[in-house]
Amino acid sequence: MRVTDIETIPLSHTLPEGRGLGDARGFGRDRVTTLVRVETDTGEVGWGEAFAPGSVVAPVVDEFFREDVVGMDPFDVRCLAEDSYTDPYHFGGSIFVQSALSGIDVALWDLVGKAVGKPVHRLLGGNRRDTLTAYASTMYFTEDDREIADPIQAAVDEGFTAVKIKIGSGIKADVERVRTAREILGEDARLMVDINGNYRPRQAIRTVNAIAEFDVMWIEEPVPPENFTGYREVKASIDVPIAAGEAHYGRFAFKRLVDGRTVDIVQPNLGRCGGLSEASRIADMATTENVAVRPHVWNSAVGLAAAVQFAASVSDYPHTRHVPDPMMVEFDRSENPLRDRILKSSFDPNGGSVDVPQDPGLGIEVDEDAVDRYRSYG
Repeated sequence: MRVTDIETIPLSHTLPEGRGLGDARGFGRDRVTTLVRVETDTGEVGWGEAFAPGSVVAPVVDEFFREDVVGMDPFDVRCLAEDSYTDPYHFGGSIFVQSALSGIDVALWDLVGKAVGKPVHRLLGGNRRDTLTAYASTMYFTEDDREIADPIQAAVDEGFTAVKIKIGSGIKADVERVRTAREILGEDARLMVDINGNYRPRQAIRTVNAIAEFDVMWIEEPVPPENFTGYREVKASIDVPIAAGEAHYGRFAFKRLVDGRTVDIVQPNLGRCGGLSEASRIADMATTENVAVRPHVWNSAVGLAAAVQFAASVSDYPHTRHVPDPMMVEFDRSENPLRDRILKSSFDPNGGSVDVPQDPGLGIEVDEDAVDRYRSYG
């Protein structure tokens, strides 16, 4: 089996005017990503996602990857990430090279799984999981005046027992948002908070101390992703686990997080971190140092499928059944047809869990007619 073609497919969806949502950094109405479609001489197709705009991904694929990938045996997939650090030299660690690599890598793993008749999580090894705990990512900041309690109640009604909310606009507002979420969720639910790097270290420390009474499971990106010394300062001053990684790319960036003991949880995004090959290396590195791994997801259905397959393979080390700490996968609860409408059968997290696809490859069937409806041509 040999690769005969790579196609990049830019996708976009725009929310109505005035319905933008986001985090403490600001609002947005556009959802943008790029699918990568890889064909082989056997007629098989593999799918991946590069979590970056198509206008950027397409030239990166053409400049740095197409010549090497066309004609490649998909079973050589792991060498692609290795080669990206040495050729193109000096560019391999950049966000856009890593994003393009991610899409190609995941598509190749999809092809390998289809070739051997196994789901990707079985190829990656590790634990065998049939289901994962789903956590709702919700309570976004919004352009319009929505009640902050409404999305939490919706998550409870859908059966979620784990929720992550946005904070980071000031201590008073942070406390109100966390208190509201905890009151609706009840004391047994898992509650996480996400600052999206909007604070300086001392601000983050003050907020964590102010919300400590609400039993927060982790605080995500308390300071900007590039502020490694800030992470260390926050970690030394709080007693709540820190999570980060959505804005880090490739194993070497994650090595800094792990080696510096700056975080308790790493969160590779499968559309940006270098794909499944790099994510599996990141997971091995993290668990070796007793750092937890929970994938970040703000992707289309293809990136979500990659995250589910990856999460199903990650080790529980050092936990046993006596320390219940379920592997969780993020489910964004905002409106996103790129997640909900481009598969023949979409993921269903209602009830607070998600089934791990057991069909070969990513275990999904992409609806190419639906993909065309969201293809951006501008």
